[in-house]
Amino acid sequence: MPELRKDPILGRWIIIARERSKRPTDFVVASPDTVGGFCPLCPEHERTTPDEVLAYGRNPGQPANSPGWKLRVVPNKYPALVIEGELDKEGEGLYDRMNGIGAHEVVIESPNHSDRFAFLPPEQMILTFQAFRERIHDLSQDPRFLYVMIFKNFGKDAGASLEHSHSQLVALPIMPRMLEAELKGSLEYFKYKDRCVFCDIIRQEMQQKIRLVCENDKFVTLTPFAPRTPFEMWIMPKKHSSAYREQDDASLASLTNIFSETLRRLDGCIPGVPYNFVLHTQPLREKPQEHFHWHFEIVPKLTSIAGFEWGTGFYINPMPPEDTCQYLRDIVLD
Repeated sequence: MPELRKDPILGRWIIIARERSKRPTDFVVASPDTVGGFCPLCPEHERTTPDEVLAYGRNPGQPANSPGWKLRVVPNKYPALVIEGELDKEGEGLYDRMNGIGAHEVVIESPNHSDRFAFLPPEQMILTFQAFRERIHDLSQDPRFLYVMIFKNFGKDAGASLEHSHSQLVALPIMPRMLEAELKGSLEYFKYKDRCVFCDIIRQEMQQKIRLVCENDKFVTLTPFAPRTPFEMWIMPKKHSSAYREQDDASLASLTNIFSETLRRLDGCIPGVPYNFVLHTQPLREKPQEHFHWHFEIVPKLTSIAGFEWGTGFYINPMPPEDTCQYLRDIVLD
C-alpha cells in the first residue's frame, strides 16, 4: 500500500509509492555524451575565463590566471546575477522589483578534464570544501548579500552544461524560500521541544540504523525519512553547528572522507547517475543558531516532476528510504 510521510522540518508530505518499488538496476541512466573539443576550464585556457578570485596549488611566484593550479574559482562568464551596481528596490503597484545584484562563481575542482568529483583523491577533494568556506567568508563582507548558495550539478540531466568537474556558488540579496522554510520549521520545533530537530534526527537514526548509510568521527550520511527522490541523502555534522564557514580543516577533512564514500556508494548502486548537491547553511550575518544545523543534500535525478507534483507540492517516490539505504550500505568499496 502507498504511504504518506511528513517531513519533520518542512511539514511537506511525500508519497512513498511502494507498488512502484524498484531496484537500482531498474533505473535507466543514459550514458554521458562526451562532447570533447575546447574546454575553457582546462589548464592553458585560463585567459578564456574571467580573472580568478581564488586559486590553490601554484608554486610561489607563479602569476594569477596561469597554469600550475590545483583548484580555481572564477566568476561565471554568463552570470545569473552581477556584482556591479546597487539593488535599487522599488515598487510598481502591488509588485516589487530590484536589480539583479549578486555574485555567481564557478569552482573548478580539478585541472584534469576527465576527473569525476566522486573519485577525486582526498587531498584534491578537500580543496573544494576549503574553497566553499573561503568564498563564503569573503562574500559575507558585502552588505548587499544575505546568503550564499553553493551547489553542484553532475550530469546533463542534472543541469551540468560543461563536462569538466565544477561546482557553483551564487551570493544572493534575498533569502531562498527553501532556507526560509527550513529556518522557520526548525525554529518552531525548537520552541516546542527546546531541541534542534536535526540533532534529534541524527540521534534517532544512529540508534535505529535503518536509514544510516555511513558515518565517521564527525559526520553521518542518512536517507531522510521523507525523501523527494530515490537515493536522496543528507550529510550532516554530528556535533551541532549552524554555519558551514566555521568548520576547521580537521572537520573538512572528515567531511571530505564521508562525501567521497557517499558518492562512491551512490555510483556503485547506479553508475553515472546524475545528481545535484546543495549546501544548506545559516544566513550570512546571523549569530549561531541553536535550532538550525548546516548540512548537504544530495538529490539524484531519477524521477520526473509532472502535473501532480506541480499542482500539489507533493513528491512521489517509488522507493522507501529504508530500501535505498540498504542498497547503499551493501556496496563494497575498494
